[in-house]
Amino acid sequence: MSTLFRSDKVVKAEAEWFIVDGADKTVGRIATGIASVLRGKRKPTFTPHQDCGDYVIVINADKLKFSGNKMDEKVYHRHTGYVGSVKSEVAKELQERKPGEILKKAVKGMLPKSHLGRKQLGNLRIYAGEEHPHAPQQPQPLSF
Repeated sequence: MSTLFRSDKVVKAEAEWFIVDGADKTVGRIATGIASVLRGKRKPTFTPHQDCGDYVIVINADKLKFSGNKMDEKVYHRHTGYVGSVKSEVAKELQERKPGEILKKAVKGMLPKSHLGRKQLGNLRIYAGEEHPHAPQQPQPLSF
Protein backbone atom coordinates (compact mmCIF):
# COMPACT_ATOMS: atom_id res chain seq x y z
CA MET A 1 0.00 0.00 0.00
CA SER A 2 1.22 3.38 -0.92
CA THR A 3 0.43 6.43 1.16
CA LEU A 4 2.06 8.80 -1.24
CA PHE A 5 -1.09 10.81 -1.90
CA ARG A 6 -2.64 10.50 1.54
CA SER A 7 -3.04 13.69 3.53
CA ASP A 8 -3.24 13.50 7.30
CA LYS A 9 -3.91 17.17 7.77
CA VAL A 10 -6.82 19.06 6.20
CA VAL A 11 -6.49 22.81 6.23
CA LYS A 12 -9.78 24.67 6.35
CA ALA A 13 -9.67 28.43 5.93
CA GLU A 14 -12.09 30.55 7.91
CA ALA A 15 -14.49 32.67 5.93
CA GLU A 16 -13.92 36.40 6.33
CA TRP A 17 -16.45 39.21 6.16
CA PHE A 18 -16.01 42.14 3.78
CA ILE A 19 -18.06 45.30 3.35
CA VAL A 20 -18.42 47.16 0.04
CA ASP A 21 -19.86 50.65 -0.36
CA GLY A 22 -21.90 50.74 -3.57
CA ALA A 23 -22.40 54.51 -3.70
CA ASP A 24 -21.71 55.81 -7.23
CA LYS A 25 -20.17 52.52 -8.40
CA THR A 26 -20.89 50.82 -11.72
CA VAL A 27 -22.98 47.64 -11.38
CA GLY A 28 -20.87 45.38 -13.62
CA ARG A 29 -17.52 46.36 -12.17
CA ILE A 30 -18.60 45.89 -8.59
CA ALA A 31 -20.40 42.61 -9.43
CA THR A 32 -17.27 40.99 -10.89
CA GLY A 33 -15.27 41.79 -7.79
CA ILE A 34 -18.00 40.52 -5.49
CA ALA A 35 -18.36 37.28 -7.47
CA SER A 36 -14.62 36.70 -7.21
CA VAL A 37 -14.67 37.14 -3.42
CA LEU A 38 -17.76 34.93 -3.02
CA ARG A 39 -16.11 32.12 -4.98
CA GLY A 40 -12.84 32.43 -3.04
CA LYS A 41 -10.64 33.16 -6.04
CA ARG A 42 -8.56 35.62 -4.00
CA LYS A 43 -7.31 32.82 -1.73
CA PRO A 44 -4.38 30.51 -2.46
CA THR A 45 -6.53 27.53 -1.38
CA PHE A 46 -9.14 28.10 -4.12
CA THR A 47 -10.75 24.96 -5.49
CA PRO A 48 -13.60 25.35 -7.99
CA HIS A 49 -15.71 22.52 -6.58
CA GLN A 50 -15.75 23.69 -2.93
CA ASP A 51 -17.16 26.68 -1.13
CA CYS A 52 -14.02 28.43 0.05
CA GLY A 53 -15.31 31.97 -0.43
CA ASP A 54 -16.01 34.81 1.97
CA TYR A 55 -19.07 36.79 3.01
CA VAL A 56 -19.76 40.12 1.34
CA ILE A 57 -21.97 42.95 2.66
CA VAL A 58 -23.01 45.65 0.20
CA ILE A 59 -24.31 48.95 1.57
CA ASN A 60 -25.83 51.84 -0.40
CA ALA A 61 -27.16 49.50 -3.08
CA ASP A 62 -29.79 52.11 -3.96
CA LYS A 63 -27.01 54.43 -5.26
CA LEU A 64 -25.52 52.01 -7.81
CA LYS A 65 -25.17 53.29 -11.37
CA PHE A 66 -24.98 51.96 -14.90
CA SER A 67 -22.73 53.36 -17.60
CA GLY A 68 -24.38 55.14 -20.52
CA ASN A 69 -28.16 55.08 -20.84
CA LYS A 70 -28.62 51.58 -19.47
CA MET A 71 -30.62 52.79 -16.46
CA ASP A 72 -33.36 53.97 -18.85
CA GLU A 73 -32.97 51.35 -21.59
CA LYS A 74 -32.01 48.03 -19.94
CA VAL A 75 -35.02 45.76 -19.49
CA TYR A 76 -35.31 42.92 -16.98
CA HIS A 77 -37.80 40.12 -17.71
CA ARG A 78 -39.39 37.62 -15.36
CA HIS A 79 -41.97 34.91 -15.90
CA THR A 80 -44.73 34.24 -13.39
CA GLY A 81 -45.27 30.66 -14.57
CA TYR A 82 -48.58 31.25 -16.33
CA VAL A 83 -49.02 31.27 -20.10
CA GLY A 84 -48.38 34.69 -21.62
CA SER A 85 -47.33 36.27 -18.37
CA VAL A 86 -43.86 37.64 -19.02
CA LYS A 87 -43.38 40.78 -16.93
CA SER A 88 -40.87 43.35 -18.15
CA GLU A 89 -39.40 46.18 -16.14
CA VAL A 90 -36.87 48.92 -16.91
CA ALA A 91 -33.78 49.04 -14.69
CA LYS A 92 -34.75 52.40 -13.17
CA GLU A 93 -38.13 51.05 -12.02
CA LEU A 94 -36.55 47.88 -10.63
CA GLN A 95 -33.95 49.95 -8.77
CA GLU A 96 -36.70 52.02 -7.14
CA ARG A 97 -38.83 48.99 -6.27
CA LYS A 98 -36.06 46.62 -5.09
CA PRO A 99 -32.73 48.45 -4.71
CA GLY A 100 -30.47 45.39 -4.41
CA GLU A 101 -32.11 43.18 -7.02
CA ILE A 102 -30.07 44.46 -9.97
CA LEU A 103 -26.78 43.76 -8.22
CA LYS A 104 -27.99 40.36 -7.02
CA LYS A 105 -28.96 39.35 -10.58
CA ALA A 106 -25.59 40.53 -11.91
CA VAL A 107 -23.62 38.56 -9.31
CA LYS A 108 -25.84 35.49 -9.74
CA GLY A 109 -25.03 35.41 -13.45
CA MET A 110 -21.31 35.31 -12.65
CA LEU A 111 -21.47 32.37 -10.21
CA PRO A 112 -21.66 28.66 -11.11
CA LYS A 113 -25.09 27.38 -12.17
CA SER A 114 -25.29 24.64 -9.53
CA HIS A 115 -26.01 24.09 -5.87
CA LEU A 116 -22.56 25.50 -5.13
CA GLY A 117 -23.40 28.78 -6.86
CA ARG A 118 -26.67 29.05 -4.94
CA LYS A 119 -24.81 28.49 -1.68
CA GLN A 120 -22.22 31.12 -2.57
CA LEU A 121 -24.95 33.60 -3.48
CA GLY A 122 -26.34 33.08 0.02
CA ASN A 123 -23.12 34.59 1.37
CA LEU A 124 -24.04 37.94 -0.19
CA ARG A 125 -25.93 40.49 1.91
CA ILE A 126 -27.30 43.61 0.20
CA TYR A 127 -28.70 46.67 2.00
CA ALA A 128 -30.18 49.82 0.48
CA GLY A 129 -28.84 52.25 3.08
CA GLU A 130 -25.82 52.65 5.34
CA GLU A 131 -27.16 50.49 8.17
CA HIS A 132 -26.50 46.75 8.41
CA PRO A 133 -26.81 44.27 11.31
CA HIS A 134 -23.39 42.63 10.77
CA ALA A 135 -21.22 44.83 13.01
CA PRO A 136 -20.35 41.90 15.37
CA GLN A 137 -18.64 40.10 12.44
CA GLN A 138 -16.22 43.05 12.12
CA PRO A 139 -16.27 43.29 8.31
CA GLN A 140 -13.19 44.66 6.60
CA PRO A 141 -13.63 47.34 3.93
CA LEU A 142 -13.14 46.16 0.37
CA SER A 143 -12.78 48.40 -2.67
CA PHE A 144 -12.64 47.63 -6.36
